[in-house]
Parts: sequence; C-alpha cells; structure tokens
Amino acid sequence: MRFEHVGGVVCLGETMVMMVPAEPGPVHLVRTWHRAIGGAESNVACHLTRLGVGAAWVGAVGDDSFGLAVLDTIGGFGVDVSRVRVDPARPTGLYVKEASPHGSPVRYYRQGSAASGMGLEMIDRLDLREVKLVHVSGITAALSDSCLAMMRELLRRPRHGFKISFDLNWRPALWADRDPRVLRELADLADIVLAGSDEAELVWGTGDPARLRMLLPGPASLVVKHGADGATLLEGGSTHFEPALKVEVVEPVGAGDAFAAGFLAATLAGETPSVRLRAGHLQAAAALLTAEDVGDPLPDDVTDPLLRADPRTWASARLEV
Repeated sequence: MRFEHVGGVVCLGETMVMMVPAEPGPVHLVRTWHRAIGGAESNVACHLTRLGVGAAWVGAVGDDSFGLAVLDTIGGFGVDVSRVRVDPARPTGLYVKEASPHGSPVRYYRQGSAASGMGLEMIDRLDLREVKLVHVSGITAALSDSCLAMMRELLRRPRHGFKISFDLNWRPALWADRDPRVLRELADLADIVLAGSDEAELVWGTGDPARLRMLLPGPASLVVKHGADGATLLEGGSTHFEPALKVEVVEPVGAGDAFAAGFLAATLAGETPSVRLRAGHLQAAAALLTAEDVGDPLPDDVTDPLLRADPRTWASARLEV
C-alpha cells in the first residue's frame, strides 16, 4: 500500500521522550530503562513516510540529549525535521510508563517544556506555500495558552491550496485545569476531523456520527472511528461505513495515529471513500500487529488486493502475526 507523489504534509505538535522499564519488578527498584519517543503528530508523519508520502514534523525540543534523540528517531523514518525549533532555554518533555500487573500508568513531565513554549511564531515554520495538508491534534491546544493561540490562528487563517486535518486525541489529564469546550471550536474550523466515538462521547456528549455532524457542520470530512467495529466517513451529504479488519492485537497503542495516516494518504491520492477508510484500517492493523508505535507496513501483496476487494472478502479477512 503505497501513495507516492502525494507529499506535502506537515504534522505540527509535541513529541516527548518516553522511558519504559526494561526489567520486571516494582518501578522504584528498576535500574534499567528503555528509551523511546512518543508524539501523536510525529507518529502520523512517520506512518506517512512508510506509505511513500513525503512528510515533515514541526515542533519544539530542548537543546539537550533527549531533543537530539527525538530528532534522530523521527528523522530516521525519513521525516523532514529541518523546521523543528531547538529551544535553548526549555527542556524536551519526558514521560515514564510505570509498568505493573494492574496496568501501565503514565507519568508526564512536560510542564515548562520546549513544546509547551510553542506559539504563533511556529506557523511560519510550516511554510504553508508548499503544503498540501497540515495535520494537528487536540493535544497541542492543552499544552499552554500560547499553544492554544497558535492553534486558533492556524485554523482561522485563510487557506490557499492546502487543508488542515484535526484529530481529537482526547487526553483527559491534560484538560484538568482547562476548558475542553475549545476543542469543538477548533475541530469545526478544520477541513478533516477524526475522532473515536468513545472519546467524542466524553468530550462532546455523543459518539453518534449523525449527531456529531450536527455539532460540527464546518469540516468537509468527518471520520468517526468505532474501534473494532469500523469507521464512518461523513462527507458531501453522504455517509460511508467500512468495517474494521479482524486483527490479532499485540499492542493497541498507536492504532489511531496509524489509521489517520492511512486515511489521509489515500485522501491525498484522491481515492474513493471506501478505499480511504480501508487504507486507515490497514495501517491501523499494521500498528496493532506490533508492539512498536510505528512498525513496518503490511506487505503490498496483502494490502493492495484488500483495498479494492468485494465487501465479503474484506469482511472475512483476518490478519495475524
């Protein structure tokens, strides 16, 4: 599943370093840790490059070893990181996964981070003259007042030749001291909106596609993801539903970003609603089949026939490790 010659995507947002215990036992006794990175928007950019789409990630990191790790990792996927701001005064954000038998709570250390210092000046780094699509998420709006101002300005500016996609990406801990009602304002200013029905229920009071469309009349395209059931696209007065693939789930984290990348790549390629939703499902399946946030795409001999398969063949497909 490749979508070459549809580049010009810029993903704007926060990426942090993630620390995960590399040995079992109580967290306070762990001596060895595995370092990775995590960021919804940069994940989308990495998935896009895996699909053959030229993509850049724009954000801010500290002038520190963690910042270098972020740039090296994302750049290693072929993503353009040349427009990332390296902040000499603020550190790169960090979060720690405290693995335990009762779950994996996450501790965030992002207050005063380089990403939280982003503001209106970051819009110039996007180089909107050369862009076909800017991808953002609701996470950024919660990081600081300056980040919210940046999001509002970007979404309110006249657009010439490019679109903006907005993924809700609800993170309740980020909104404890902020008003999440602003997310509806931001989403309604976008051209493409993606949201899970469960998170939309929490934020906007409904996960029903028709009711969400009434709440968000502005976007030309509204995608509502229903988890393992499938996804609905509302566009041009029509409604399209495509069931999800049956997948042997190794790790559920990252599937939403993967779906967004697949859907957006196929959208830029001018594909039909069915193919666009299936591209999202297939890329999400690739993420579900691995413990990595951004794993290898599924082989073309698997994805290409499924993209345009008849409904019965698609519904009966099952992907396993």
